[in-house]
Amino acid sequence: MMDTLTLLTLVKGLPLLALGVAAGATYPPIPADLTTPVQHRIAINSPTSVRIAWNTYKQLSQPCVQYGTSPSSLGSQSCSTSSITYPTSRTWANVVTINNLTPATTYYYKIVSTNSTVETFTSPRLPGDKTPFNISIVIDLGVYGKDGFTIEQDQSKRDLIPSIDPSLNHTTIGRLRDNIDKYDFIVHPGDIGYADDWILKAHNWLDGKDGYQAITETFFDQLAPIAARKPYMASPGNHEAACQEVPRTSGLCPSGQKNFTDFINRFGLVLPTAFSSTSPDSAAKVNANKARILANPPFWYSFEYGMAHIVMIDTETDFEDAPDQPGGSANLNGGPFGSYLRQQLDFLEADLASVDRSVTPWVVVAGHRPWYTTGSGDDCQPCKKAFEPLFYKYGVDLGVFGHVHNSQRFAPVVNDTADPAGMENPKAPMYIVAGGAGNVEGLTKVGKNVSTNLFAYDDAFSYATVNFLDEQRMQVDFINSETGAILDRSVLFKKHDQKFVVQ
Repeated sequence: MMDTLTLLTLVKGLPLLALGVAAGATYPPIPADLTTPVQHRIAINSPTSVRIAWNTYKQLSQPCVQYGTSPSSLGSQSCSTSSITYPTSRTWANVVTINNLTPATTYYYKIVSTNSTVETFTSPRLPGDKTPFNISIVIDLGVYGKDGFTIEQDQSKRDLIPSIDPSLNHTTIGRLRDNIDKYDFIVHPGDIGYADDWILKAHNWLDGKDGYQAITETFFDQLAPIAARKPYMASPGNHEAACQEVPRTSGLCPSGQKNFTDFINRFGLVLPTAFSSTSPDSAAKVNANKARILANPPFWYSFEYGMAHIVMIDTETDFEDAPDQPGGSANLNGGPFGSYLRQQLDFLEADLASVDRSVTPWVVVAGHRPWYTTGSGDDCQPCKKAFEPLFYKYGVDLGVFGHVHNSQRFAPVVNDTADPAGMENPKAPMYIVAGGAGNVEGLTKVGKNVSTNLFAYDDAFSYATVNFLDEQRMQVDFINSETGAILDRSVLFKKHDQKFVVQ
């Protein structure tokens, strides 16, 4: 997030056609073996399948992954022909689907290359599995280091995954690494890497083109040791839209650095659409099938995991007055990506209508821009108009957002009015903002509070976890990225005594 006034102030006098190039961002070194996998990421694809994705510095004719339940016996292999790139990218994105997995089982895998290592993941829990589990919520996370953000470091901290640079200790990525066995997957709804801020940092449009690619590669290299092991479920934010966030200038970006190109290339073939319904109810099956048809990953999609149904939405484009699309308030000229304006909203309605609470009692929807937030000017009113009625109608339990670079928790609320039940079986959704993970733009002051806000924190970088304790209790924690201290803890109680919620 960066407001228009700040951007225009920063860009004033920016030499758009400068011939002298400032010191550039540092590209990661290209390995001698161009088939070496980099920028790993995995994703949940179905109740019994995952997708393994990675980049290489050459196109692969047949990307393959060997896998099995023992690191010394990778007896199965899955391959694809998917190896794609875009103008200005130095790498190709590869993806392979691994099917017919035994649920909740540890697997080991090796990307086929002469220079790769064995990694591990745990297959998804089946919908309806009521075993407690925990997820990490990380939003507005940027590259760390001289080309991104920095904090004080304790170099003596033990590194549990040696391939992560020890300098990442005490950052959000370091905290995710140190606690990698405590959560099942990561949800990251938008603002991924902040490559588009490089032009403002470099003060040179020509250098910004290369800086964008260097920052993108560096960020996904930093994330890879975690995203290679834990599903990384992403959706878009405003910083994925173009090579910079200066309003009305996206036309100056190279063809590969506008209209969410890297985000589409990196995640479009990796993320799921929507799961088939496991409910015996025929209407639920029809609605789930409709949602599968209307889903448009990586922008909007859903998946189920154990006792949770999770929906990822696009708060940037594809609804009336969406901020990033042509004519929107952000003036980033992105999208639309649906075949008609209401496709995303029709998807969301069909998807939420399909949820059988006896199978997946908890419903979480995650997007980038919030409509409940402290301060002023950061609430997305077009988002609220588009999405809030559906959240309430179908009894969404938790709305997860970022964009504002701090941590916030709100009482269950609808139409700016707190639910009188509070945290004890409310009808309205509970909302959180978890945008304080850390990026080059820094933290956002909490600013003016609002009556429905119960917690707000802007003193240090932080992130959130959501712990599904049982069918009726869900715990949300906010965690200080540097110290690991729990900043705020809340437990939402819901009876979930209706199979299908329509209110």
